[in-house]
Amino acid sequence: MVVEVEKATLPRLHYEHLRLSDPSNTVCSLQTHSNNTHIVAIVPLNACGTQIEEDADDLLFKNEITTEDNSSALITRRHQVEMKFFCQYSKRGNVTFSFSAHRDNVTVWDKGFGQFTYGFEFYPDQRFTSRIAPRMYPLEFDVGDRIFMEIEATTPVNNTELFVESCTAAPYDNSNYPHPYTLIENGCNLDSTLIIYSTPNKNEFRFSIEAFKFIGLHDMVYISCSVVMCEAGNSRTRCSRGCQPNGTRRAKREAVIESRTHYVSQGPLRLRRAAQTGNTGKLQGLNSNLVFIAVCALAAVGMICGVLLCYKGL
Repeated sequence: MVVEVEKATLPRLHYEHLRLSDPSNTVCSLQTHSNNTHIVAIVPLNACGTQIEEDADDLLFKNEITTEDNSSALITRRHQVEMKFFCQYSKRGNVTFSFSAHRDNVTVWDKGFGQFTYGFEFYPDQRFTSRIAPRMYPLEFDVGDRIFMEIEATTPVNNTELFVESCTAAPYDNSNYPHPYTLIENGCNLDSTLIIYSTPNKNEFRFSIEAFKFIGLHDMVYISCSVVMCEAGNSRTRCSRGCQPNGTRRAKREAVIESRTHYVSQGPLRLRRAAQTGNTGKLQGLNSNLVFIAVCALAAVGMICGVLLCYKGL
């Protein structure tokens, strides 16, 4: 709390005798901050004799400035000046926080290529005409829906091409997740539903997969890819070698024809929860069994009644 009192409003006092409720702490001295025109008190909320009170809605921190003629005396019978003050804090408040689930573009610098940018976006269909707006994230899909994605590199260097070396999916936003699902590895397609679309721009990579969910309670999926920029048409680059199932080790990088490996990611994708079809099937089977049992029971009742009637006739 900060309190300022204009000295002109006070009677003639020995200002050096002014004190807070607890003058024993040096931080509670009023002389430290006062000036020629004002008495200034900087009062901690938990020291200098500050008292805390509360009601249903507020916390009140109270203290006072008093004066004494003899600082060593314990009591006085002279009238003292008392300037009571307090700060009031509401016990309730609203806190808001916002964030964007959409990942921003990744800007990197690489020797031989300078500064360039990677973008990873999702699209509503295979026309790839307009990306899905960032405000729509996290995106929702049903299992089996086709998800359309594009990775694009923007660079001031002409005659370049983009190569996607690997892509994985994970239920957490963690690049070190121990058991990701692999879509592309060493430039080879591993997911049976993956489709790669041709594009006239060599710095774009467009592909799609069918939506899936991780077994268990995980309903989020994050997609991460490792990418390389190369000099277009150069047979010595990683881009030109394409799929290498055995994971052939990359040759020593030539800075002017090939970049380092960079990582881009996007997500999360949220998989809509649906009724378990297996449980439905079991219920249907159970209902059929109940119907069959009921029919048999009715037939048995009919047979018993028939026997009783015949017996009565005899």
